[in-house]
Amino acid sequence: MTTLSDSRAVFIDRDGTVVELLYDKENGYIDSAVKADQLRLIPGAVDALKRLRSAGYKLILVSNQPGVAKGRISFDEFQATRQRFDQLLNREGISFDDEYYCLHHPNALLAEYRKACECRKPKPGLILKAAKEHNLNLNLCYMVGDDLLDIRAGKAAGCNTILISHVTDLLLKVLDKERLEPDYIASGLNEACSIILQAPSIQQKEKS
Repeated sequence: MTTLSDSRAVFIDRDGTVVELLYDKENGYIDSAVKADQLRLIPGAVDALKRLRSAGYKLILVSNQPGVAKGRISFDEFQATRQRFDQLLNREGISFDDEYYCLHHPNALLAEYRKACECRKPKPGLILKAAKEHNLNLNLCYMVGDDLLDIRAGKAAGCNTILISHVTDLLLKVLDKERLEPDYIASGLNEACSIILQAPSIQQKEKS
């Protein structure tokens, strides 16, 4: 018998939400780690994941990873970072129920990954696939990430959305310009977790 708790999940972006972003000195910008030994979990992320799991939420990772498509890393290197990520979480006694990655990019250097796909956020393909495979009620689910692409994907799928960011005048102007309104804005995954656990709308849906 499927319960409401079984049918709800938190979809979580990886880089910038659970894993620290890095400064690429060679290219002069902040981006995702490209080597396994560069991966670092954001402080507080593990605690947030454990709190969500204890509250009955499934934890599902949904992440754009175009590094292979752009020629920044090999597929084997991507697999190594993925394995390292799982190892870091397992050491802390937590894991995701499932992980969904999009490796495509419309301007990929490698032809096999050059694709305008349905799985690359802001398209909701990864979320919809996960919802089908895990029998989820998307009205009871959240999409949490540090990018506007995460919010667009979550809204397109019918989830509640939380943007990981600091509220600034610039952010508010961008959201207004993009006509995009996250349900909540949090400074980090730990705060996002608190929002989810205290959200009256979800509690009411579960009782109805």
